[in-house]
Amino acid sequence: MSPVDLPRRLAAEALGTGLLVAVVVGSGIMGERLAAGNDAVALLGNTLATGAALPVLILVFGPLSGAHFNPVVSASFALQRALPWNECAAYVPVQIAGAIAGTLLAHLMFGEPLLQASTHVRTGLGVWTGEIVASFALLLTILGCLRSQPNVVPYAVGLVITAGYWFTSSTSFANPAVTIARSLTDSFAGIRPADAPGFIVAQIAGAFAATIIAQWLWSPQDREARSEARAADR
Repeated sequence: MSPVDLPRRLAAEALGTGLLVAVVVGSGIMGERLAAGNDAVALLGNTLATGAALPVLILVFGPLSGAHFNPVVSASFALQRALPWNECAAYVPVQIAGAIAGTLLAHLMFGEPLLQASTHVRTGLGVWTGEIVASFALLLTILGCLRSQPNVVPYAVGLVITAGYWFTSSTSFANPAVTIARSLTDSFAGIRPADAPGFIVAQIAGAFAATIIAQWLWSPQDREARSEARAADR
């Protein structure tokens, strides 16, 4: 089968990222409306919807574009020479554009003003640390599973993000495109625009650390040695 051309891959990244953000923001709005002021209930609804949608979106768009939906994932692949840097540079803006479109779509569905700025404060050392941990966990999950059990990546990503909503202080954004899009909604899922840069820096740091550690843990030499050993056994 011939590889998918770049325009279709970019379309898949934009659509996938947009639908992901529509789920995150839409479920945040729905959860907030139904929770009657109970943030735990709203977060639970937000978590379940996101964790359920992620594997589906990865399964649908993965064969087309790799289903990155996330600039730090694309950058990690580029650092590992699994994605050319010029294609990474094309992926990132369409991911951001798709994410913003997803926020606007969620607002339209729920009758909210299309253009908003979040007032939800998310800042401080603890929250930034949580976002480093969330991004590290996400990238290590992706890279580790790709090297051992590629077929489980969609489910593993959904599970680690579901867990991250609850065990990290930041509620696991782990995605610069999603962070930018969530700064444009004054809903439960939002983040104040002034706080978004701190989150993005933390995401880059966590993703870079995971990429370096994954390269060491699952070195190409070890993979080659295991392949040769399996061939010798046959």
